[in-house]
Amino acid sequence: MQRLLTPFIMLCLVGFSARLGYQMARPLVLPRFAAELGAEAWLIGLIVGASTMTGVFIKFPAGALSDILGRRRMLLLGAAFFAFPPFLYLLVQEAYTLLVLRFIHGFATAIFSPVASAAVADLFHEGRGEKLGWFGSANEFGSAFGPLFGGFALGALAGPGLSKFYITYLIVGVLGVVTFLLALRLPIGQASPRPVPPEPSEGPKVGRWKQFLQGMREVMGNRAILIASGLESAMFLGVGALLAFLPLYAKNIVELSDTSLGMLLWVPLVMAMVGKPLAGRLSDRIGRKPMILVGLTLCIVMLPLMPLTTQVVGLVVEGAIFGLGMAIVTPSTMALVTDLCKVGHYGAALGVFGTIWDIGEALGSILAGRLIDASGGLQVSTAYLVAFSIVAVVLVTAGVIFSMTVQEPESAAAKA
Repeated sequence: MQRLLTPFIMLCLVGFSARLGYQMARPLVLPRFAAELGAEAWLIGLIVGASTMTGVFIKFPAGALSDILGRRRMLLLGAAFFAFPPFLYLLVQEAYTLLVLRFIHGFATAIFSPVASAAVADLFHEGRGEKLGWFGSANEFGSAFGPLFGGFALGALAGPGLSKFYITYLIVGVLGVVTFLLALRLPIGQASPRPVPPEPSEGPKVGRWKQFLQGMREVMGNRAILIASGLESAMFLGVGALLAFLPLYAKNIVELSDTSLGMLLWVPLVMAMVGKPLAGRLSDRIGRKPMILVGLTLCIVMLPLMPLTTQVVGLVVEGAIFGLGMAIVTPSTMALVTDLCKVGHYGAALGVFGTIWDIGEALGSILAGRLIDASGGLQVSTAYLVAFSIVAVVLVTAGVIFSMTVQEPESAAAKA
């Protein structure tokens, strides 16, 4: 049994469990909960994006600290935020309290995501894109079933009042505790495969602080890492807009049931889950850059098509294609970022990557909410078209900048 539960397999199990509960709480349930509390579109967008904004400020230092303090400590801290904040949702009675709680809950993914990805990068130099794809697939597997379970929960508990949301978040809390217990068994402890030693004349605390700052300076000074991360951020601008407002478009305009809404969000996540390992392997063989641009193009085309669609089958197909685009872009950009940085600074590099990614995802929901309000509100179909089309233009701009400025290292394996 111990041979089967390798560090990589355990990381995948923890990632699956964490995302299952976290996504059950977020894409479908959260916007409905906020609307039930009386929030307007702009505030719904802010609430949905709040946990992502936490990542903007926390992912970079969390990743860099894991280079110094070790992956395990930081992974356990992140797992604790999956386990305990969900129970506080049972106390929420108004929208601004929900907003504050979302900032707190966001520490879970803000700490866990860059550190876990850095742990995978530590384990594999050859075939890193494929392994990051498999790890991403395990996370997407949880993300795919989370909204589905959330939709089923709301459907089964249908009725007036907030009780259906409280029960759903109670289930989320139980799943978070399971995640924490699994994380306690992670056989990971070393900070990095080749940690940078402190100067002999310096004490350990001074050396660690110097190493922390050195990793942050190196990564922040690497233009290619910043631009590649910016492209991922642009794609997640679209993801953030869709997660926040596709459920409301489908509910208010297409008039889908809660169960059907869960299925609608489930399909793109399943495509991302299935596609990431293959996309990662292809990026190892034919290059990161071509894969990134193909995936981004799929996302760009689908964004303005969705608010033109009023049939559930069309929405499902478009969502699947968008999910495939996500599956192609994310493991390829993540592998590219680790290719571009020094061994021992993967945590810092992926922390920057996650921070910039989260800026896009958070701004996606906030920007879309403002645009929808300015274009007529949640009951007007053209408001969604305006919002999603403007977001698509941002993705086009990011793709052009990336294609013109970023070059891949000749051999990631040789660099490592």
